Amino acid sequence: MLVVGGGDSALEAAIACAKEPGTMVTLSYRSEAFSRVKQKNRESVQQAEATRKLKVLLSSNVEEIGVDTITLDQGGKKIRLKNDAVIVCAGGILPTPFLTEIGVQVETKYGTA
Repeated sequence: MLVVGGGDSALEAAIACAKEPGTMVTLSYRSEAFSRVKQKNRESVQQAEATRKLKVLLSSNVEEIGVDTITLDQGGKKIRLKNDAVIVCAGGILPTPFLTEIGVQVETKYGTA
């Protein structure tokens, strides 16, 4: 699965998902480093990377989300990965009407797993 974002919410989502058995998580962040995250989240990401449960792609941007693949751009290099789910933790207001109109299924969960 793919988690997009570089704040604490994105790191926490990636860490939680990486703990699930049989799950491989890719964390995509457009900047070169995580600048505003809690130290415990930074350490947890490093630990998940070390155990190969989490792959961090800094300086990367999502180019395409397909049915079972994603394409990222990292410094001009195209990276295509198998993928089953996407979590976007980018802040702001989600453009739900637009996403629904183009066929994206949006499921909102308020504090539930």
